[in-house]
Order: sequence, then structure tokens, then C-alpha cells
Amino acid sequence: MKTPLGLQALIDDGVIDDVLRPLKSGKEAAVYVVRSGGEVRCAKVYKDMAQRSFQQRVQYQEGRKVRGSREARAIGKASKYGRRQQETAWKNTEVDALYQLRDAGVRVPEPFGYFHGVLVMELVTDAEGFSAPRLGEVELDPGQAREFHQVLIRQVVRMLCCGLIHGDLSAYNVLVGSDGPVVIDFPQVVSAGGNNAARTMLLRDVNNLTANLGRWAPELLDTWYGEEMWALFEAGVLQPETGLTGRFTPDARIVDLDGVRDAINDARQEALIRQQGREAAAEAD
Repeated sequence: MKTPLGLQALIDDGVIDDVLRPLKSGKEAAVYVVRSGGEVRCAKVYKDMAQRSFQQRVQYQEGRKVRGSREARAIGKASKYGRRQQETAWKNTEVDALYQLRDAGVRVPEPFGYFHGVLVMELVTDAEGFSAPRLGEVELDPGQAREFHQVLIRQVVRMLCCGLIHGDLSAYNVLVGSDGPVVIDFPQVVSAGGNNAARTMLLRDVNNLTANLGRWAPELLDTWYGEEMWALFEAGVLQPETGLTGRFTPDARIVDLDGVRDAINDARQEALIRQQGREAAAEAD
């Protein structure tokens, strides 16, 4: 295939040998299957974002550290230079998160380097060696759903122990690899200790996964892993291998218990409706 413009510099530098095929394209990046050093990998080419997109990112960027005081001031002033730095920081965040999470034992694609604004990483494959499907694209039996839920909850715990929350976790950014679920797409990763919306985003992430996997194992819908792990995190006792029960009882003296349950159930229902919409659109294609 013709080499995409964003990958030509990597070919010129010998980072990749050739481009085999496009894998997927989204609002923020296009991913290609490439050959690099005799291995088949993938290359994520980030797209330049329009000015309007930065406003949508504000809630995710709260609490993030910026490299250098000049860059921080420029981003704060929203100057042209500041917007370029903000765009660079948005891309660098995913790269940094992948290395940090990989070292912490979270199952993410293995990163192999960041070159000219392109992230080269592991191509996650299924048992037959084909590109792994997304969790929202596969059918599961109840046992598989329970197993995947347990694995993914553990990944969320390990992320939280690193001080990070995915921020946009759903069945559509989890791949089903040959060795189980693999979490992908981290440019919007949230600081657990520095973002005022951290708890809300964590609960949304967990509820999205539970809503999807609860279709195959309905008893999962009665679990409260997000609330339980956040309470342990706030208390400073959450560890990567902390045993969780899925049970949680808020303090009814200060919490509107019915309101909390209604809000969480609404979030789960909304996630299910969005997922069904995606499936319907995929079938229509």
C-alpha cells in the first residue's frame, strides 16, 4: 500500500520496514499494521485536533503535570504555541501511561517507542494470529464473561494503584487477545489524585465494563467494584492484589443511597444503549 505521510519519516529512519495495511481509524488517530525489524507491529499516527477539541479535553487534563514552566504558562494562556504544546502533551500522555502501566503489570499493548509523533507498539492478536477483536464485538458464555470481568477489574485496580484512571474505558477499547483482555487507548488517562472528577470517571469505567459483561452474566450487574476500590484507594490501603468482594454499602447518613444506585444504574443503562447502537450500526454496514 502507499505509505501514509505520517509514517514516511519512520521508514526513512529505518524504524519500520514497510506498511502492510490500515487497521483502524478514529477521531484522534489512525492505526496501521507495519513490519519493523522482522516483527509485525502496529503504528498509531495521531491526528492534529481542531481547536474545539481542546475544550472537550479539559476535564481529563486537570491534575496532569506539564513538562516545563514555559509550556505550562503557554497552555494556561491558550496561545498558539500553548495549543501546540497542549496537543503534544496529549499525545505524550498515552506513551508515558503505556510504559508506566506495562511496568506495573497491567495488560496493555507493549510499546516499542515513540518516533516523530508516531507510537509503535505490539499488534494484539487472537488465538489464530489475526488482529484481536474488541470486547464489544464478541459473544461470550457466562463463564467467559465472569472471567473477563475479574481480569479487567484487576487491571483497573492496578491502574488506580499507579494513580491513573483510564477515563474512557468500555467494551470498545478492550481487545480480546490470545491471552485474554488487553486495555487500549490512553490519551485521556486521568490523574486519580489530582482530578476532581476522578471518582466519577472511575465509576463510569467500571460500570461500562459491568454493563457489557452483565449481558452474558447478569449477576455482575449487582456488584459494586468501582465504589469498593475507590473507598480503599481513598483510605490509602488499596494494593495491586487487594482482594475485592464487589459489595459496598455507602454511609447512608451522608449519602443518598437511592440516588447513588439510580445514577449508577442509569449510567449502566446508557452504556448498554450506546453499545446496542454501535452493534446496530455495525450490522447495517
